[in-house]
Parts: sequence; structure tokens; C-alpha cells
Amino acid sequence: MLSNRAALVALTTIAPVAWGTTYLTTTTFLPPGHPLLIATVRALPAGLILLLAARRLPSGSWWWRSWVLGALNFTAFFGYLFVAADRLPGGVAAVVGGIQPLLVAVLGWRILSERLPVVTVLAGAAGVVGVGLIVAPGGAALDPVGVAAALGGAVSMAVGTVLTKRWGSGQPPLAMTAWQLLAGGLLLAVLTAFVEPLPDALPTATEVGAYAYLTLIGTALAYVLWFRGVRSLPTRLPAFVGLLSPVVAVLLGLIVAGETLSTLQALGLVAVLASVTAAVAQPRPKTPRVPPVGLEPTLKRF
Repeated sequence: MLSNRAALVALTTIAPVAWGTTYLTTTTFLPPGHPLLIATVRALPAGLILLLAARRLPSGSWWWRSWVLGALNFTAFFGYLFVAADRLPGGVAAVVGGIQPLLVAVLGWRILSERLPVVTVLAGAAGVVGVGLIVAPGGAALDPVGVAAALGGAVSMAVGTVLTKRWGSGQPPLAMTAWQLLAGGLLLAVLTAFVEPLPDALPTATEVGAYAYLTLIGTALAYVLWFRGVRSLPTRLPAFVGLLSPVVAVLLGLIVAGETLSTLQALGLVAVLASVTAAVAQPRPKTPRVPPVGLEPTLKRF
């Protein structure tokens, strides 16, 4: 039988697996040129559905915390991804975004007083290299604005992950996710209205099905499990598990789109899997044993 920690890691892994299907779903079934609209349709309805399920509104400081976390985890993250995708080859953007586990590990060490073993740093470096090999950008020109946007996306998600961990204690993951998605989705809707043109035609039945999948599975379910893992596990574990997203995207390309896997991509897959395994397999620090009250060892008198 799986331990509670292993079960939590397994459930958290569902999130990046779902996110790994997003690229294929978006490029195959949805019209191009509307990334912010897609992000809004993913976040806002998902937040409403989860709020109806949770039946709980924020209280106290969670009114402003929801906006902060929603802006970091959804509005800023998706917005930066839009700019990076527009100005960089996907491979370069993915490599820059691959530093997120290292950022989360360092922020968790500084803000949450979590351990930062050498194995975590080495695993993070291996993850960046592995993602780079998987996407194989191959000599692409580096646009400074695009690189800055990709880095901004990694930083916003890393800070949002750590703050979710710090503030989320005692809050139900379902409600906490709903509040963030609603806040982030509303901000995305405003950003979309000012930045991006609307589609010329109404969505087809296929497009509605794709939107429903991204909303229900790729966002609502995925982020509930993700934030549950962030709240209950050391923050580095969900961050490293997130590296599985490009792995899933590549495997789907092989299975569904008939793409081929190069030697470098195969090495990248191995490096990413090794990075995730090394991060997850680290033993938990031993809790010092506290003797029962009244049974403390007495000092010997000389």
C-alpha cells in the first residue's frame, strides 16, 4: 500500500500530465492567435465551477491574498507565456521556464525554512538540461524581451507556489483554488479585452469540447490536485513533478501526431525523469524525538 506521501505525489503528478495535453489540444482543436482568450476561458469558468462545489467565499485576509495569488499563478504566468511564445521559439521559452523548480527550492529555503540539499540543486540543473534537450531549440536567436518574459513567467509561478504554501495552511484546496482562478480569470478577461482581438466566428462543437476539456480537466481538476500537493508536500516536490509536462507533450506527439524522437530528445527524457526521481526520492528529515513530559533525562552531577 502506498504511503500518504507517495499517494500525494502520485495525485499531484496528474496536474502536469494534464498540462502536457494542453499544447496538443490547443494546436489541434482551437483557433490560433488567441492564447489569452483560451487562458481566460480556462480559468474563469473553472473558478466558478469550483466555487459552486466549495460553497465557501474568502474571508479576512484571503480577499486580497486571492487576488495576489491569482495574479501570480494565472494572470502574470499566462501573460508572460503569451509574450514568450510570441517572441521566442518554444524550445527557448521551455528551457528558461525549466528553472522554476530551482527557483521554488531556493524560495522555499529562504521563505519557508525548507531544506535545500545539494541533491535538489543538482536535480534542478539536470531538469533544465533535460528540458532543453527535449525541446531542442537548436541555435535559435535569443530575443531579450522574450527571454525576460519567459523568466518572468517562471518567477511569477515560483513565487505564487511558495506563497500558496505559506498562506494556504488550514484552507480547503477546493476553495483556495476557486478563489485564485476567479481572481486570475477576471484579470485575464480585462487583459484579453485590451490586448487581444476576439475570434471572427462563434466556436464550433469541436472547439466547445476542447474548451470544456481544458476548463474541467486541464485547469479545475489539475490545479486542485496541484495546490493540494503544494499545501501538503515540500514545495520542491510539486515543482519538480511539473517538469513532466513537456515529457507528456513529447510522448503525445509520438503517439498521436506520429512524430519521431531524436537521440537528444531521448536523452532529455531520461534526464528529466532522473531529475524528478532524485527530487522525489530524497528522504524526509528525521524529526527529533522529544521525550515525554516528566521523563527528561536528568543531568549527572559530578
